[in-house]
Amino acid sequence: MDSLEGPGEAGNPWASRMILLVMAHTAGTVNIVSVFAMAPVISGDLHLSAAAFGFFVTAYYGGQAVWSIPAGMLVDRYGVGKILGCAHAVMGAGSLLLALAGSYALSLVGLFLMGIGYAMTNPATSAGVMAWFPPERRGTAMGIKQVGVPLGGIIAAGNGALVTLVAWQSIMMATSCAVFLTGVLCLYLNRFHRPINKRDIKPLNNLRVIFRRPRVQMFTLVCGMTNVGQTNFFAFLTLFLREAANASQPLAAFALGLAQASSAIARIGWGVVCDKWYLRRRGQLMALICAAAVILLGTMTFVQPGWGLWLGLALTFFLGITIASFAPISQAISVELVEPRLAGSAMGYNMTGVYIGGMAGPPLFGAVIDVTGTYGAAWLVTSVLTAFGVMILVIWFRKETPN
Repeated sequence: MDSLEGPGEAGNPWASRMILLVMAHTAGTVNIVSVFAMAPVISGDLHLSAAAFGFFVTAYYGGQAVWSIPAGMLVDRYGVGKILGCAHAVMGAGSLLLALAGSYALSLVGLFLMGIGYAMTNPATSAGVMAWFPPERRGTAMGIKQVGVPLGGIIAAGNGALVTLVAWQSIMMATSCAVFLTGVLCLYLNRFHRPINKRDIKPLNNLRVIFRRPRVQMFTLVCGMTNVGQTNFFAFLTLFLREAANASQPLAAFALGLAQASSAIARIGWGVVCDKWYLRRRGQLMALICAAAVILLGTMTFVQPGWGLWLGLALTFFLGITIASFAPISQAISVELVEPRLAGSAMGYNMTGVYIGGMAGPPLFGAVIDVTGTYGAAWLVTSVLTAFGVMILVIWFRKETPN
């Protein structure tokens, strides 16, 4: 296999290596989703409007957007283990700065650093899957390593309930320690790295090759638009349920955990379904999942106090299965649009589109709330933008096949 990583004969990749890939996503997700889960408390403590909190999320995704392409090139050059170690060091520093920040501006810097750190995680773990697992198991492997995202979300949801008893700053400091420790453990993956001649490393040439692939460009746009739906869902879920449905802070945190739990199951399930029935039609499966999410996001407009709270919990569960769970399929598509040697760079480039969508979505969502005074219009805008992404996917990837 044309890759920077050692082949699978050096032990079972489903064992220690997969565990560390899952842990990497778990630690990275606990960081940002803890901020989402504690959003009502953090917003109240810092006196933030909905739009101001939206810029918290923008700062995080801004860091990812700035660093995702360099991160992909770094993975291609230095391998999975070293880059994951660096990623966790930067994420841990960002969460520690957020915990210690005494101002809104420093808080934004902390979130920006957290974003830079996580920008290195997806290219690194995806390159590991590309190198260590065969094509007929790649969707399943992507799904399993992505389970770390909802696992981290479940832990973060617990932080959202814990914040009623413990200061949010203390929770973020503990999170920082856990992230640093995970980074140290990820250095074990260095043993599977196969060094290559530096004269053969041409990162700018890799980028030029990727830029010339129209399907890569269009799929990056698709991922950006669909990520608007996912980001807005997670960023505003607890605020939405508290303010629109009068849910308590523990119940709102439970809802976030419910979404993450359903996503944990769905990510593996979609990966298996993809490998078994959609191996050469991954784009079709992603379109079906995201189309269902479009309807569910629009239905969020009917959530209100009383019976509407139960509707909100049901929608949360199914959005966890759909809009929160298509990432393994999209990442498999992304790395299969190019040669294996370009996997890290392709993933980094694709994540740039994802992160730009994450940057744009929350401030727009918050601005619509501030202008209209309700969440309904914001959910409708989110649904429409996600629908455009689905339309592009259907039109441009009807004949999609992996390399």
